[in-house]
Amino acid sequence: MKVGERGQVTIPREIREKFGINSSTRVEFSVVDGAIILKKTPVKIGIGKWRGKCATNFSRQGYSSVDKFMDDIRGKA
Repeated sequence: MKVGERGQVTIPREIREKFGINSSTRVEFSVVDGAIILKKTPVKIGIGKWRGKCATNFSRQGYSSVDKFMDDIRGKA
């Protein structure tokens, strides 16, 4: 495989399909023991918008907190 004038290379289709890489996938490069490593950048999930969404449902079921609910389903007293 040849590197293009602007430093671009094409990832073979088989590799893209195997690892779920598409045109919107973000990747990062690193050097490990003299080898160039390409890996998918982990997708950050914005969980802040979900904060407090379950409070009403938990309180309807008689729980004062998520911790109390987790203790209950884990069988802790």
